Amino acid sequence: MHSLQCVLQVQRSLRWGPMASVSWLSLRMCMAHSSLSSTTCPNPERQEDGARKDFSSRLATGPTLQYFLRSASAPQEKLSSEVEDPPPYLMMDELLGRQRKVYLETYGCQMNVNDTEIAWSILQKSGYLRTSNLQEADVILLVTCSIREKAEQTIWNRLHQLKALKTRRLRSRVPLRIGILGCMAERLKEEILNREKMVDVLAGPDAYRDLPRLLAVAESGQQAANVLLSLDETYADVMPVQTSPSATSAFVSIMRGCDNMCTYCIVPFTRGRERSRPVASILEEVRKLSEQVLQLIHERDNVCKQIHLPAQSGSSRVLEAMRRGYSREAYVELVHHIRESIPGVSLSSDFIAGFCGETEEDHVQTVSLLREVQYNMGFLFAYSMRQKTRAYHRLKDDVPEEVKLRRLEELITVFREEATKANQTAVGCTQLVLVEGLSKRSAADLCGRNDGNLKVIFPDAEMEDVSNPGLRVRAQPGDYVLVQITSAGSQTLKGHVLCRTTLKDSSAYC
Repeated sequence: MHSLQCVLQVQRSLRWGPMASVSWLSLRMCMAHSSLSSTTCPNPERQEDGARKDFSSRLATGPTLQYFLRSASAPQEKLSSEVEDPPPYLMMDELLGRQRKVYLETYGCQMNVNDTEIAWSILQKSGYLRTSNLQEADVILLVTCSIREKAEQTIWNRLHQLKALKTRRLRSRVPLRIGILGCMAERLKEEILNREKMVDVLAGPDAYRDLPRLLAVAESGQQAANVLLSLDETYADVMPVQTSPSATSAFVSIMRGCDNMCTYCIVPFTRGRERSRPVASILEEVRKLSEQVLQLIHERDNVCKQIHLPAQSGSSRVLEAMRRGYSREAYVELVHHIRESIPGVSLSSDFIAGFCGETEEDHVQTVSLLREVQYNMGFLFAYSMRQKTRAYHRLKDDVPEEVKLRRLEELITVFREEATKANQTAVGCTQLVLVEGLSKRSAADLCGRNDGNLKVIFPDAEMEDVSNPGLRVRAQPGDYVLVQITSAGSQTLKGHVLCRTTLKDSSAYC
């Protein structure tokens, strides 16, 4: 096809075609074809004959199979910091959201929840705002599911409802744009655009990066679509933005697509071939989620300021033999970070004495770690080999039993000394305690847990109820009480009770 014919065909597609989103790709291909075309047309027979003669020499100097294997083993992800030139039919500022408000609805599985978070992350960086109010939205995006007919019918019904909303939109306001994202967009494609003329945007699971452009095209009054599946898109560089502030869990996607081709399943055809995210990308997302957890523990009074951080050993050599995946230095760095993030946090840990190949020097390093970190609680045991474990098959349980027990006693002694020092900082302080019940050692005492999950013992006596001044009550399991700490040991705190209170009211005293 001549280059002029290519461009004319693309122009017609831009103006009339329902799948206008692929037109820019076509235009680039046509331009590339034009740049390679010569002013004269070579003789086909002569060209074929020359190709035959030159084939052997070109094959010998061409890339090997190993070249393609190396290239395929590490697909290059698009960096989010890269800014692509806009297509020739759009200006750069037209790709920006300009404070337009987006309303997102998610249907289907956990992958669609993750897709929603990815789509919102992309739109947020382009200048869009998020709204939970359907009436004030400028853009409504439905992240859809095609796993069953009922799931698709739910979307068709929702589109009929939104059609009325779009029709009622005042002319004085920005026109309402409606988009279908995800599996249903991929499966039905033109049917959605032709059946529901009020749909402005279609984006398949691998086209969320293109959402700013698709919405910009839709602003001109055209329908815009990109449902191209990718062999390498994993959104590895896009950090999902959690869309539900009240969510109690988060999903980390480690792969996209599916190669299983179960006879009943549409997923391989709507999400494409299976591909995994780079490990570094997964770890970075988990790290950021962990940071959010630390922040929440620090901010929320209803979350215990206590973290269990099993060390098992203070020797990097032994940690490697245990296949723990971290060094002593990395562990200590994590401890410092947690204490900086949550001042006053209580730390607990696990330790094993006498693991396979543990030397006296390794043991001394574990003792020094106990002194350095100064745990509030600990669980320490002598090593006992278990059948079927890797150590049973590959390592030798070569530390004598009497040495294990001696080392264990030394660890316990050091732990108790340091825990007592740490816990004594609470003496004289007033602490909020959640009552658990009677003390196991005395029926005259009650037992509960403070904000650091430490056990607190106090007398079972009448006390004032902060919520009902003048009322005298006895604490019951599940109550919150204020206790002034009078003494501390390695495992428990003791004190006298001041009053019964609530989580909300306690902040005025603690």
